Amino acid sequence: MTISSDPIVSPSSLAIQSAAPHHGQIEHGRQSMEDRTNRSPILIFWESTKACPLSCRHCRAEAISTAPDGELSTSEAIAMIEDIANFGSPSPILVLTGGDILMRDDLEEILNACKRVGIKAALSPAISPLFNEERLTAVRDLGVKALSISLDGIGTTHDSIRGIGGHFEKTLEAMELAKRLGFSVQVNTTVMSNNVIELPEIAKALLDRGVTIWEIFFLISVGRGTEMLELKPQDAEDVARFLYDATAYGLTVRTVEGPMYRRVANELRGGEEGDKLLLPKGVLYGELSSRMINLVGEPSGDRHIPPAITRDGKGIIFISNTGDVYPSGFLPLSLGNIRDRSLVEIYQEDQLLLDIRGAKFVGRCGGCSYSNWCGGSRARAYAATGDPLGDDPICGI
Repeated sequence: MTISSDPIVSPSSLAIQSAAPHHGQIEHGRQSMEDRTNRSPILIFWESTKACPLSCRHCRAEAISTAPDGELSTSEAIAMIEDIANFGSPSPILVLTGGDILMRDDLEEILNACKRVGIKAALSPAISPLFNEERLTAVRDLGVKALSISLDGIGTTHDSIRGIGGHFEKTLEAMELAKRLGFSVQVNTTVMSNNVIELPEIAKALLDRGVTIWEIFFLISVGRGTEMLELKPQDAEDVARFLYDATAYGLTVRTVEGPMYRRVANELRGGEEGDKLLLPKGVLYGELSSRMINLVGEPSGDRHIPPAITRDGKGIIFISNTGDVYPSGFLPLSLGNIRDRSLVEIYQEDQLLLDIRGAKFVGRCGGCSYSNWCGGSRARAYAATGDPLGDDPICGI
């Protein structure tokens, strides 16, 4: 499964303002958010297990049927949750991911611990036989209100990526089941060269099922994803333009490892005169836009800009199945292990995280007027240059 690094719950539940100011302006609410992300992550992603019944081509981890040795035990997981509560109020949201979180036998015990200390939990499960009404009802009754489900294409495109025939239809059924049970549902889509043209069809599949939260992960070519090409800068810009348009259909769009979407959206919304940090429209944008209009009609709502200024290590932190802490699930630089050091201490004091949150970047990212609001993908910068504070090569400006 892809691992998300933006909220999978509604912005209102995070007390984030829906109307973001221009990047050159700092309002009281925005400054408060900056203060919060310096003190505490908004989202903590815990790779609860590497066990997973799927073998997805772009996944950051090899799929396995049983959990390997060394994963956090139940008692260690509960101790981690109790430590998370030490961040104070408002507390981070803990996103339980994997692998497949439903393969942990102690899931209910872990959710009870979250409920006891006041930590909101969200789940990012695989779509497998374990994703069923009985199990979902049980986790819902323990306080889980949000689920994220991955949909990476239409029909055989999705099936090929997931490695299982018929998985596309099962994913649509899973979306409908989760909605019927009362969950807030987010759909995650990994965008790459072999599925990018299907983004309008994916958007329609969400809208047809009443799903309004869509998170797009811009592929980073590492591990088993190296055979799939990342989007070129012009195509990434075109996708960002399309996603901005998609918000006018009632979709709340967030991105993972694609923070340039905030720049594109702000410029299209009408950034201050003189910025003009946009590439011209490309061929891909024209194709995506016309397909969307043919499928859904002309957009009729107000387009809006994403409110949360988060990136790897800023408002986001990732804990592996063995307790190692990383700026995100896609930036493989260990900051320590929760078995040896408090997560609160790591997040608040680690020098790399301080540099990331302070936008102490080099090259184009360091000199860009959007260095704080966008800041580039730190994971992609590291994959491309070996420097987590370096340039994000997907940006074409």
